[in-house]
Parts: sequence; C-alpha cells; structure tokens
Amino acid sequence: METLLLTRTEVQNLLKPLELYPALKEAFASYSLNRQIPAQRASSILPQENNSVMLLFPGLISNIPAYTVKDHAKFPTQSPSIKGVINLHDLETGQLLAIMDSTYITTIRTGLSGAIGTHLLARRDAENVTIIGAGVQGRVQLHSLFQFRAISNVFVYDTSSEKADRFAINIKKELDIPITVCNSVEEAVLDGDIIISATWSRDAFLYSNMVKKGVHITTLGPDAAGKCEVSAELIEKSIFVCDDRDLAVQVGAIGGAGLTKEYIHAEIGEVIIDGKLGRTNDDQITIFGAVGLAFQDLIGAWHVYQKAKEQKQGRCIDFLG
Repeated sequence: METLLLTRTEVQNLLKPLELYPALKEAFASYSLNRQIPAQRASSILPQENNSVMLLFPGLISNIPAYTVKDHAKFPTQSPSIKGVINLHDLETGQLLAIMDSTYITTIRTGLSGAIGTHLLARRDAENVTIIGAGVQGRVQLHSLFQFRAISNVFVYDTSSEKADRFAINIKKELDIPITVCNSVEEAVLDGDIIISATWSRDAFLYSNMVKKGVHITTLGPDAAGKCEVSAELIEKSIFVCDDRDLAVQVGAIGGAGLTKEYIHAEIGEVIIDGKLGRTNDDQITIFGAVGLAFQDLIGAWHVYQKAKEQKQGRCIDFLG
C-alpha cells in the first residue's frame, strides 16, 4: 500500500495547463447537472494577522475513481502566498494514492476555470482586458484567457506600483500585448471590456458608475467569508453567474456583498449546458464569481498522478509500514 509523493517541481513538470481544459469544462456541467455530494470547505484563521487555513473536500467527479482532500494555508505577505498539499485517495478503499504539492495545481485549475467563465460570458468582440491585482493569479488568468480569444490591450492596477510594473514587464515579454500600468482602479477599468480581479480585498471597489455598458467582470478574490471586490449595487444590475450557489453566499462574492441567493442567475455549469442562461445581448453586464471547488483539485491531481506513474516520477512511501 504505497503512497506516491510529488514535489511542486515534479507536479509542474507533469502538468501542461491546457490538458485540463476538456475535463474541467465537462466537470462543471456534470457538477451542476447531477451532484450527489456538494463541495464543502472548512476554514479557520491562524494566530498571525491575515493568515488562514482551509480544507477543501470531497473532490469528487463521476468518471474518476478517486477523491481528494486539500489542505491549504494562506499567508498574504509570503511568496508563494498559498501553501498546501492535495491528498488523493482511492474511492473504493480509501487508500492514500498520492500526496502532492497543491500550489501549482491550484494556480492552474483556477486560471483555467476563471478563463472558461470569462470566455463564455464576455462579449465575443471583447478584447481590452483589465487586471486588478498583479499577483500570480492575475498573470495566470491573463495567460489562460489568451488561449481562448484575441486580446488587444491590457490595463493593470495593483496597490503596489512595483508589483504592477513587474507584471507589465513580464506580460509584455511573455505575450507581446500592449499593457498600461494604471494609477487607480477607476483608470484601469475605464476602457476594459473584461475586468478580472484577484485581490485580498475585504471591501468593494467596483461600482456600476465605473464600468462600461456590456462589460464582463470575473471576481476571484472572495473565496472566504468577509472578502469582497464587487459592490452589491453592481451585482444587482448584472447577470451574476457562480460556480456553486451555496458557496457563493457562504464564502463568495454574493455573501461578501451582503446579498442572498436570489441574485444568482445561474451556475457556470448550467451556462455550459445551456448558453441561453448566460449573456444574451451585448449591453448586459455579466459577472462570474468563482470560489473554487474541490472537484477541480481532483481533476488536476488525477491527471498528475496518472502521468507520474507513466513516467515513473516521484518517490513512494508506505505509511502503514
């Protein structure tokens, strides 16, 4: 009964981001259509200010004979700010198949999932992208979206001008897209057709009088109670789509704005199944609020586990020995 151990470097070498796209898209639809056990999470603050720990479970999807439990800690002032492991278990026996670093899988699955929602809900001609929060996820969201549509201009804002400057330099090198560093949120969103926000904010900073008609917003910061990026009045005027209705209220953008489930238009899985549940005209404001779900970890971990076995990567240990 051996358990495979995989480091972050090994996981990164085994995982090509776009390889997860078909499975993720299919899984969102399956989750909304027929979930027997909802995604769950338990979280707690830690003694140090702004630090927290979270458990995501159970990672389940019908076509994978395994489940995951993810232990994640968030330390905003550290790099990387998120640290943790994913435990992959056999679904029939509970055997611990693998323990792997969670940071890269979480980054990639979040980037792809955000891009799926953004691409489905944004106008077809939307090509000016605003990034609020010049961190790892802002970069990954932009890279992921670049795989699905043309991007003409990028505007970036971060409370740290140094981070925004570095972000702009790197994106210019990596994607060769014109990018402008902005001095305020208002300036950054002025010409944005698509706004992607991934911050630690606990207060709303996006309001309806700041954004264009027909804009799409993807808000990723609210993934724990008390976090908020988009104002209640902007959500009320939008077509709001989430990844999970209950979690959007408990820990996501809806609850963070002080709203209730009635303001949720659909889940992204429902939009994948029936496109008419998403944007229906170019004047609508659409918002995708994602908290991140445990089945996304399972898809990434199972993919990595299978490739590791094929390529004989990692090392094994018998915890029962």
